[in-house]
Amino acid sequence: MNKQTYDVDLIKTINLFENITKARVKDAFYMKELLTFIVFEGDMFKALGKNLENLKKIESMLKKKIKIVEFSNDLIKFITNLLYPYRVDSVTLDGKIVTIKDEDKKTKGLIIGAKAQNLRIYESIVKKYFDIEEIKVV
Repeated sequence: MNKQTYDVDLIKTINLFENITKARVKDAFYMKELLTFIVFEGDMFKALGKNLENLKKIESMLKKKIKIVEFSNDLIKFITNLLYPYRVDSVTLDGKIVTIKDEDKKTKGLIIGAKAQNLRIYESIVKKYFDIEEIKVV
């Protein structure tokens, strides 16, 4: 696993997030311009808050859109959580290759992104926690 380095601003943001939500942050990073928090399994409800109050409060304090992803030691479940709100037909693992199947061309396009940049971002996130070679969308 690569050693993650955080700048001072991100550390302050993680502390703020944890203080407000009482959820434990496993990781935080920018996915394009979207600030993404990976919270420990079981902390998703705390992170979001009742009626998404925590999410809304933090977004307004930081003046940024935020994505919260629940970590899972189960690779398939983690990828499903990471892809949310996109719903896909299936996520399978064959050796070290993850295959995401979906019949909806629009969803596939959004997951892959222009020049496959979204897919590469998802792949780099998953590689932080799991030993995979690549993610394919079919």
